Amino acid sequence: KFHKDIFYGIKDEKIIQVMGSIPRELFVPDRLRDSAYLDNALPIGFGQTISQPSLVAYMTQLLKLTGDEKVLEIGTGSGYQTALLAKLAKQVYTIEIVEGLYKKAKETLRGLDISNVEFKLGSGYQGWEEHAPFDRIIITAAPPQIPSKLLKQLKDDGRMVVPVGPQHQTQVLK
Repeated sequence: KFHKDIFYGIKDEKIIQVMGSIPRELFVPDRLRDSAYLDNALPIGFGQTISQPSLVAYMTQLLKLTGDEKVLEIGTGSGYQTALLAKLAKQVYTIEIVEGLYKKAKETLRGLDISNVEFKLGSGYQGWEEHAPFDRIIITAAPPQIPSKLLKQLKDDGRMVVPVGPQHQTQVLK
């Protein structure tokens, strides 16, 4: 499905294997299903996009998941990254601010029998205090700076992956 070039630099074979097992076409609009496996970001409605597969793989690799982690994902989107995290971590908590995306992602993941994900509708920058601390936190949308409330919800030896920088300009993964 995916061209092998999208995995350039990805050393974690489990990420490659899991990405190959998740039907990405279920996470994009029907009219874009033929483009689901190209290495491009695609619109998913509500002014949002699903990240290009190479970026999803890279950000996931930066989390250094072993399978025992409790992960907080900020920005569920269509749920593709969520599905990947669910297959690589013990438990995933995901927050989406756009109700239409929240509902669709929940439905898609339930249809794939993914049951180790808890969904929340709301602002991700507040985190999910009642389930903190988290072993890993991943933010899929770029805030201008790392939200301090999220840092407080990360375990001392935890790991956070977040693209930081102004919108429509170069962002840096931190």
